[in-house]
Amino acid sequence: MLRRKSEFFVFMDSVRSSRSEPVEEDKLQSSPFDEYLQVLLDMKITSNDQFDNLEKHTQWGIEFVDRYSKFVKERSEIETSYAKQIRNLSKKYQPKKNSREEEENRYSSCRAFVSTLNELNDYAGQHEVISENLTANIVAELARYLQELKSERKSHFHDGRKAQQQIESSWKTLEACKRKFERDCKEAERAQQHFEKMDADINVTKADVEKARQQAQVRHQMASDSKNEYSAYLQKFNQEQNDHYYSVIPNIFQKIQEMEEKRIERVGDCMKTFADVDRQVLPIVGKCLDGMTKAAESIDAKTDSQLVVESYKSGFEPPGDVDFEDYGQAITRTTSETSLSNPRESKEKPGGKSKGKLWPFIKNKNKLSLKLGSGPEDFSHLPPEQRRKKLQGKIDELNKDIQKEMDQRDALTKMKDVYVKNPAMGDPASVDPRLGELAQSIEKLQYEVQKFEGWLAEVEGRMPSKSDPQKRQSGLYQTTGQNNTPMGSNCAQDRESPDGSYTEEQSSETQVKAQAPSANPGPLPTSSTPEFDDEFDEEEALPTIGTCKALYPFEGHNEGTISVAEGELLFVIEEDKGDGWTRVRRNEDEEGYVPSSYVEVFLESNAKGAMTYI
Repeated sequence: MLRRKSEFFVFMDSVRSSRSEPVEEDKLQSSPFDEYLQVLLDMKITSNDQFDNLEKHTQWGIEFVDRYSKFVKERSEIETSYAKQIRNLSKKYQPKKNSREEEENRYSSCRAFVSTLNELNDYAGQHEVISENLTANIVAELARYLQELKSERKSHFHDGRKAQQQIESSWKTLEACKRKFERDCKEAERAQQHFEKMDADINVTKADVEKARQQAQVRHQMASDSKNEYSAYLQKFNQEQNDHYYSVIPNIFQKIQEMEEKRIERVGDCMKTFADVDRQVLPIVGKCLDGMTKAAESIDAKTDSQLVVESYKSGFEPPGDVDFEDYGQAITRTTSETSLSNPRESKEKPGGKSKGKLWPFIKNKNKLSLKLGSGPEDFSHLPPEQRRKKLQGKIDELNKDIQKEMDQRDALTKMKDVYVKNPAMGDPASVDPRLGELAQSIEKLQYEVQKFEGWLAEVEGRMPSKSDPQKRQSGLYQTTGQNNTPMGSNCAQDRESPDGSYTEEQSSETQVKAQAPSANPGPLPTSSTPEFDDEFDEEEALPTIGTCKALYPFEGHNEGTISVAEGELLFVIEEDKGDGWTRVRRNEDEEGYVPSSYVEVFLESNAKGAMTYI
């Protein structure tokens, strides 16, 4: 009993020696331990400030990436709009399908302009490629990366906040242990003072003194336990704090730094791609510009001017000299044989004042009918040279129509052979009506050709003489039946008046209609036509009209396009119709459109017509 009491007094003496003055709140706040805790508090606040700063900076980084992505997207939209405007401009000035534009296409300057428009259309296609690559390689990639960046940033700051909350929780527990230890020490000191007071008072009973002593021992034990608990948790807190500031927080900061470096590198890569997208199309853009330059260099002023001369050359002979007429002599006026005016005609036609004018200055009465398109069929209203050209052009046009009809006839003949060999595929008799129509059409066109050839021969002075009707008949047309009537030519002769003017008087030659071709012609010859295959596909695909070779790689991202590799050989199934795209086929299942400037096309000369009619 006395030993335990002596130990208690030794403990209390040590407490009093360590705290010789009464415990006050202001003295506790200025103790070395409180200064250490204040340092820890400052470190905690500093760590929070760094997290706030990093959070603001990383948020700014995300906003910068988003802003750059919007910039590239707007640039892509500008490229698309520019390409669309360029295509519309090229389409607007493309020559129309009319005779005037075809007439203008003869001149090298007009052809050069058309070539420039085509190259400009290809140039617009390259801007579309720029837009597609910017969207696919930058805008889409940055949108995906932004989602990853936001998720990673959220994860890092969540770990940082969690670590911060954990150290703050440990700090609060340490504060609670410290306050408990301080409170227990105060209670032990008061219990000790109360025991000493009771022990010194002689009026207090022994039981009260013993009770005060026991109370002081209990308080002493509680203070000792609080001290041990506080000491143990202080060591634990110091370890956690050391891990927090030297391991956990630095690792989180390192991850945030790596995230920021990756973000900056990604932005740099996108800026490099932004320039490479333009650089990739520069060779093709250069080719387009070279094509424009080549088209400009192909302009030949002398050839164009010569075409104008040939277009408007009349073929008239220049008029002779005008004789002098002496009105001072009272004699009948005479004229030379070379004069353009005829006195006899003047008497017969008093109103014919134009007979005395030179032919270049005579107004053409048929000019109005020419403008309205109501001229004679034989172009007799035109000067000789112009008439010859019109007749020749009409003959060429009719020959093309004849060839087209013959191609259809040959195709139907082949189909009929297939039906004959394979009756299950169709009735051969079902083709005969169409073959009859084609035979009539060909015969009619041939008659038209012979008629225009007769007029052309008349203009060129090659018309057969009227005294040989049999020869004339054989030269104009071929008979298809018996007792055909010889045909005359509905052409005008002697169009020039004696004084060199050009009149509208029609020839009075007899015109006889030819017998109409037979309505049921015989079967066409089929010995020289190749045989068809025995089987047909149920669903016919577009025919192949040629082949092409890819000059550049093309990634077909849009619907309806097809990806091709450089140097790849493909089949062409549809030509470029002025929109800058060519339709190709790789195999039976893969087909689509590719830019016309990316491929070199080799069309077959007769494949398109044959496949169309078969």
